[in-house]
Amino acid sequence: MRAQGARLACLDQRVITPREGTREARLAAIFREMQTILARFAPTLVAMEDGFVGRNARAALALGEARGVVLAACAAAGVPVARFSPAEIKLALVGHGQAGKEQVQFMVRALLGLREAPPPDAADALAAAICAIHHRTVEHPA
Repeated sequence: MRAQGARLACLDQRVITPREGTREARLAAIFREMQTILARFAPTLVAMEDGFVGRNARAALALGEARGVVLAACAAAGVPVARFSPAEIKLALVGHGQAGKEQVQFMVRALLGLREAPPPDAADALAAAICAIHHRTVEHPA
């Protein structure tokens, strides 16, 4: 995502979820894809939703491993990462921290001028980016 003044633009909204190979191979694929994205777009900041503790320990472990790979790729590229809780992201986009997925998707679509709402995972990532831009603007106005 890119911000020019008050205007936001979605540059990409791919979801990286390799399904083939061993766990190690899938994590390596995520790392390589993040390296490609970081090289292509040269971001000055990466925004990430803080992890949550779910009921499914296996899913939480897999998510933690993937997040670690993304953090490592960002660190290797020298790109700082801003982390926000789900409630912070929802508050920045919708105005309250208990918003539903559909409300977040709607606001992402509206704020970015997209023809249709992005899939839930892409909407969550774009929402985190919008939240980071909002925080930068509020905390460090131009």
